[in-house]
Amino acid sequence: MSNNIIEHVVLFKVKDDVAPSEVDAMVNRINSLNSLDQTLHLTMAPLLSFRSTQASLNFTHILHARYNSKHDLEEYTVHPSHVAVVKVNAPLCQDIMAFDWVANENLRGESVILAPGSAIQVTLFKLKEGLEDRVDEILRAVMEIQEELKTKGAVQVTCGDNFSPGRAKGFSMASLVVFPGLKELEAADSHVDIHKNHKIKDYLECVMVVDFVVPSLTASN
Repeated sequence: MSNNIIEHVVLFKVKDDVAPSEVDAMVNRINSLNSLDQTLHLTMAPLLSFRSTQASLNFTHILHARYNSKHDLEEYTVHPSHVAVVKVNAPLCQDIMAFDWVANENLRGESVILAPGSAIQVTLFKLKEGLEDRVDEILRAVMEIQEELKTKGAVQVTCGDNFSPGRAKGFSMASLVVFPGLKELEAADSHVDIHKNHKIKDYLECVMVVDFVVPSLTASN
């Protein structure tokens, strides 16, 4: 297994007039892609919470997946099963945003596959203009801030800069924090406004924070 796991996140805004049964079918179609050979871990779920310092942004669901390499992610993207799911689901979505980064730590074995019931917080960062030469410095600061959550119950943190800017709406960094369950996420008080942290606040134009719980997938999924 590669030492550098690829994190892949897609945010979806489902149209308001889509029936709940159609939403469930959409989620099931995407979760079925977990069976593809290129995929180490894949889950789609509704968002438990969505917070953004940019009022125009709004999303309802998230896909989180992990791959051994950028090549595997590329193969997944063009796989006929994935292409077919995207085609069927596209009319149900009002907006989509995608983000990819190389995990900062070596994720091996079972730690790559997140257990059902795990609570996940994903934070996306949009930097102010003209800070291209400060990316590594800011990324280290973000990592330090998020690593502090391990003292409050978090079991895993990854952080990185986006290497697929085409659908990221200008966001260039992300972190993903894993808690054993929702109770631990809430107890960690991880809803603190990270964009107000003195280490990074002067560099940020916008921050988006989403929470979700890894669902239990049935055999039919």
